[in-house]
Amino acid sequence: MAKDVKKELQKLGDKILQDIEKKENPSIEIPIRALSNVVFDKKLGQLTLGDKTAKRYYFNVAHAKKFMQTAMVASFSKQLIDQNIHASIRDMFYNLKRTLPDSNENTFDEQSESDPIIVDLEVAIDVLREQLHLTTDRKGIVAGNVIIQDRGDSIDWSKLGSGGWSIPSTVDEITFKKVEAEFVLVVEKNAGFERLHEDKFWQKHKCILIGTGGQPSRGTRLLIQRLNQEHKLPVYVFCDADAYGAYIYSVIKSGSISLAHVSDRISTPSAKFLGLTISDVYEYDLKKATIKAKDVDIKRAKEMLNYEWFKKNPKWQKELNLMIEKGIKAEIEALSHKGLKFMSETYLPDKLKKKDFLD
Repeated sequence: MAKDVKKELQKLGDKILQDIEKKENPSIEIPIRALSNVVFDKKLGQLTLGDKTAKRYYFNVAHAKKFMQTAMVASFSKQLIDQNIHASIRDMFYNLKRTLPDSNENTFDEQSESDPIIVDLEVAIDVLREQLHLTTDRKGIVAGNVIIQDRGDSIDWSKLGSGGWSIPSTVDEITFKKVEAEFVLVVEKNAGFERLHEDKFWQKHKCILIGTGGQPSRGTRLLIQRLNQEHKLPVYVFCDADAYGAYIYSVIKSGSISLAHVSDRISTPSAKFLGLTISDVYEYDLKKATIKAKDVDIKRAKEMLNYEWFKKNPKWQKELNLMIEKGIKAEIEALSHKGLKFMSETYLPDKLKKKDFLD
């Protein structure tokens, strides 16, 4: 894969040189990353970028700095691939940050300038940031009866004590040596992961347990997709009973507006929502463990009623309207109201047995 990415970077550089040789204004064509250019592909069940593009020109006062920054990031990425090393996006910012000769102008002033340029490069040559050898902090944990090969090391996810395996951003580089599981359970909260991990839920129910720690990282979303596509494992998502839990599920399933350009490579359209739901609050007598929804929660739920992938789903319409009508929300930790092991020994086994999912 690195060879292909290197080729795309070289093509980008060659195109700029050709423009110069033809005495034309050098330009880089970049797909537009805006809501106006994001579409929901009903057939794929994913958010994708449309076909609108814009050109970034060197000889243009409004474009010149970003053109330079894009070329610098592309050059830096090619060096990483040539040397077969990785760098964090923070490392890249500091490595490229300097003052231009005979001026007071910096290449980059803040990392908030360099981060969007990485995404511009991703969409311009249609690759993942991780394939450019640019990484971010680890986020997400996993446990299960799985053995992987990661940069020469054999790692057994079933023998990592209480911690689990910390998911890196470079998940595309790992090789699965053994996968013995019947499904993947994705848990929004670290506390929920810890409860289920300590109770050996993944062992008893032959699953792979993944904790996202809130909104899942790109590496975590790619890991979920790989387990689903390469090993044909069903994916069930376990989140809070609020609009933000539903949104986390929708990001795993269909992608997000900000990352629509890579939805096909990191989303899992077949993922199903396991819970928690407002209906579960009444089904399992958790009313005393609910929290009053804030105005922002209600507003978010109303917005999600109109999401393309929720709008025509009667079950989701019912749950979102219940949030609004009852004015409540519930965290997955609310299950502890019925006992600390209620989540692992009663609620989840019951939901799985009844196949009580939202799609």
